[in-house]
Amino acid sequence: MTDIIDTHPHVISPDTDRYPLQPIGGVQSSWSQGHTLTHDELIAAMDEAGIAKAVVVQASTAYGYDNSYLADAVAAHPDRFTGVFAVDVLAPDAIEKIEYWRAKNLTGLRLFTAGSTIAGQADWLDDPHTQPMWAHAVETGLPVCMQMRPPGLKLLANVLEQFPETTILIDHLARSVFDDGPPYELAADLWALAWYPNVNLKLTLRNIEAADKGQSTLADFLDKLLSTYGADRIAWGSNFPAAGKPLPELVERALDALAPLDAKDRDMIMRGTALKLYPALADA
Repeated sequence: MTDIIDTHPHVISPDTDRYPLQPIGGVQSSWSQGHTLTHDELIAAMDEAGIAKAVVVQASTAYGYDNSYLADAVAAHPDRFTGVFAVDVLAPDAIEKIEYWRAKNLTGLRLFTAGSTIAGQADWLDDPHTQPMWAHAVETGLPVCMQMRPPGLKLLANVLEQFPETTILIDHLARSVFDDGPPYELAADLWALAWYPNVNLKLTLRNIEAADKGQSTLADFLDKLLSTYGADRIAWGSNFPAAGKPLPELVERALDALAPLDAKDRDMIMRGTALKLYPALADA
């Protein structure tokens, strides 16, 4: 397959003087400790893996809300990258910060509400103080990428009741559990969000591996996933380098997993949905 688009790599600079580490939660993630991946190195890895373009996601567990290196990466490779930035959406100047980073040609917002540097699922997602941000995202057409865990899905549903036009992309399928097998009732909150037509899912190696455990098979999982959301609402992401595997291997694992699908659905997951969510890549 040609023209693959990766919706979830990260970059980290070795220059901590110019780009100081200030991770969300105050503790740097284990995957980024002692490891760097410059934007030039990411381009080289993409070329080796056959990836045409990428939506580079802010390394929140390294840089927090300082998206400077991400912005510099996009500026260095505008024909290959767009970027998803992070801001403190509870801060009084959240809208101002969003517009600052949008002016740097970053085209998506990421909310980091759970992860390796935060204990549990944050409960601020539907806080009334976030409403200006949600309204602004709808008004500007800004897609919002969600780093979250299953308990956050009900909070997201509360937000969508108020702002149903928000374009959402849920990282790692919210790390939902699938090992109960069909009809996958343990992931009921994830399937329920399909009712909102602008909710999209990001499929990564973490989900591919989780779907082949317990009572689940990869074939059953893909059938449920596509019948619920459709290929045009699913985008592949590598999570490189956090996934701990070479980028070509991550592409190969994804293509092997999706091999039973028809070519149109595979192309949509590996490319088409990304272009829908981040049209700047089509213009690059």
